Amino acid sequence: MIEVNQLTRKFSTKQGTVEAVRGVDFEVVEGETVGFLGANGAGKTTTLRMLTTLLGPSSGTATVAGHDLRSEPIEVRKRIGYVAQAGGTDPRTSVREELALQARLYRVPASEVPERVRRVSHQLDLHDLLDREAGALSGGQRRRLDIALGLIHRPPLVFLDEPTSGLDPQARSALWEHIRRLREELGTTIFLTTHYLEEADALCDRLLIIDQGRIVTEGKPEELKSRAAGDLITIELPSGELVDRAKALLGARDDVRELAAAGSTLRLTVERGEQAVLDMLRVLDGAELRPTAINLARPSLDQVFLAFTGRSLSDDPGATT
Repeated sequence: MIEVNQLTRKFSTKQGTVEAVRGVDFEVVEGETVGFLGANGAGKTTTLRMLTTLLGPSSGTATVAGHDLRSEPIEVRKRIGYVAQAGGTDPRTSVREELALQARLYRVPASEVPERVRRVSHQLDLHDLLDREAGALSGGQRRRLDIALGLIHRPPLVFLDEPTSGLDPQARSALWEHIRRLREELGTTIFLTTHYLEEADALCDRLLIIDQGRIVTEGKPEELKSRAAGDLITIELPSGELVDRAKALLGARDDVRELAAAGSTLRLTVERGEQAVLDMLRVLDGAELRPTAINLARPSLDQVFLAFTGRSLSDDPGATT
């Protein structure tokens, strides 16, 4: 659905040339939900604006929804939906009128417009709000309307730029459910930018982590967590003496990356924690070492981001460049 090769974007400023995007390469296959994760100024929105034909690339090539980004921009626009951060609804216009206008702009036949409005409004729980002015909607309702506007022409590919930015946790969680349904019920391919770690974890089949204009790594969220940090197993034993015995038994395992003991606690960083914890329990039981407690913790996406970029995304203010 998307194929990008060495795409770049440079800007000229008074201070000189700024390389916002420095040769990114990636693919998105049909039906995927792919997240573009990065800090302020990483190049997320610049890349998105290029892929949606709003900004010309300085160099490189891309095919979007089967058409060349440079030579066939109109064909690309016909086949994509784009939901910008800010939205663009008229506060004095009703939800129904906004959706109908968007359908006409995409040259949906007039006879089909009412049914398109009805269907997309049901998909995004807007059917009871069709006659309400956009300016009277809550933040979550407005964001659902923004997404409905991007879907009214039934594109196979939708770009969502920070889809839940500024929403409260309840509205954000509700919108996640709507985004999941786009793929599950319609088969829509979704490419979204986000700086919310929990959003990337909850929605995305695969993540692209971008930093300083370059993609530094990609993979499924669970794969990235395993590669970057491993899983942490904490074992509590009745005494420090038993911890020393357990340390000797478990420390030589090939899947143990790090091991530390303090008092009656043993902490091990391992690969594939679910399997490792079962194996370790068998080993300890065979040596008649019975833990009083055992805990398995998976690394967070923030730890992943820190491992690959050297800084924490949770400290970022969240602006998107």
